Amino acid sequence: MDYLDYIQLSFFQKVAYKLKMFFKKIPQALKTFFLFIGRSVAKFFKGVVKGFKNFGLRFARGGIATKLSYFIMGLGNACHKQIGKGICYLITEVAYIFYIVFFGAKWVKDLPTLGTHESGNIWDEARQMYIYVEGDNSMLILLYGVMTIIITFVFLALYVSNTKSAYKVEQMVKEGKKPNSFKQDIADLLDNKFHITLLSLPTMLVCAFTILPLIFMILIAFTNFDSYHQAGLFDWVGFENFQNIFYQNAKYVQTFWTLTKWTITWAICATFSNYIVGMIVALMINKKGIKFKRVYRTMFVLAIAVPQFVTLLLMKQMLHKEGIINVVLMNLGLIAEPINFLGTALGAKISVIVVNMWIGIPYTILITSGILMNIPEELYESARIDGASPFKTFTKITLPYMLFVTTPYLITQFVGNINNFNLIYLLTGGDPKSSELFKAGQTDLLVTWLYKLTVNENDNNLAAAIGILVFILCATISLITFNMSKSAKNEEEFS
Repeated sequence: MDYLDYIQLSFFQKVAYKLKMFFKKIPQALKTFFLFIGRSVAKFFKGVVKGFKNFGLRFARGGIATKLSYFIMGLGNACHKQIGKGICYLITEVAYIFYIVFFGAKWVKDLPTLGTHESGNIWDEARQMYIYVEGDNSMLILLYGVMTIIITFVFLALYVSNTKSAYKVEQMVKEGKKPNSFKQDIADLLDNKFHITLLSLPTMLVCAFTILPLIFMILIAFTNFDSYHQAGLFDWVGFENFQNIFYQNAKYVQTFWTLTKWTITWAICATFSNYIVGMIVALMINKKGIKFKRVYRTMFVLAIAVPQFVTLLLMKQMLHKEGIINVVLMNLGLIAEPINFLGTALGAKISVIVVNMWIGIPYTILITSGILMNIPEELYESARIDGASPFKTFTKITLPYMLFVTTPYLITQFVGNINNFNLIYLLTGGDPKSSELFKAGQTDLLVTWLYKLTVNENDNNLAAAIGILVFILCATISLITFNMSKSAKNEEEFS
């Protein structure tokens, strides 16, 4: 369809056309995404090969001190009067060897099996009694094994850095240059390389409290760590958990796809209802001639100021059969019997969407108000001169401008709603329950189902597999949507 045909379409025809083109572009976007992943992986391995090549060249071209530094870290630096730096490298090597010999090696050794000895009572012939013997703990084996592997990769990076440093200082000496002293290196870390000094501690904390637990939970998805294997021992099962979710276990399959459809439906409704209604309210508040603007804005800010969990618990009581909403409606004679807002699947789903609007719209109003004030007034004046209606002005000027600026915010909200644990769990708890679903209710999202499997049922392996699938879903939707938007394609301008 060319531009002339497109501009003759009605608003709803244009929306339908854009949706059609969006879904039509998804296969190409997926292809581009996976090609990017493939190129990134290929580039990584190319870099690894280049690194090994340079590693060998440094050994071949370096002098005796550089060659010895491949076996005794820091020796190359120490031989060229960088004593402090050399000692730091040597301490790192000694500390790693001690760690591996006295702690790390035994955990890595047991990683392939995750332990074989069970805890229990064993008959002691000498004492003529049963004694309790502590067996292997698969969780500790997995945790400390992964930690040891990460520490090993960090050590290897420092080891390569040691060889680079030894070769570099040797070349400097050959060229007649004076290498930096340890004091100068420290001063450099507090000046030119101060960003490295500042980021070192946060990076270590991220590795310890984010990356390590993340890798641990990903690996749990490939084990049978469930309610039947809580005594200490569990085993690797490969992709069995994913097979159960997708086709092998009928109950898991039905639950997963039912909750996936509801999760996506919920995320779309929750995101765009808040966005569109919030934008319309912001337009009304910011419209010229409206009085008491500060009062309206303050009222919406007050709705945000109340802690979300307090609002949700209060709403839950209000929506109860004996809650204030039903009492007021019955007293007014509008209903004869209490409405079961949270007792039916449809009623509960509508209720969570409406309550989410109550909580989310004030945020959208605050975000969009500032953007609306920055839309050039000349655009609206030109539209009024041309005889455009308020609806036409909204669809042709306001909405495109807002979408251009707030696409990243929309994606963030969409992903946040996919993982909106608080609202669902505190308002409905996932209820009403269903016998057709495995340990889940009609309003459960994938993330609340994951929580129930972990906390209530101890099916950690299944929960970890679902967590991986939720991450893949969020990452894929976010990357494809953002890369197809004008915010990514035309970052410098808005047209």
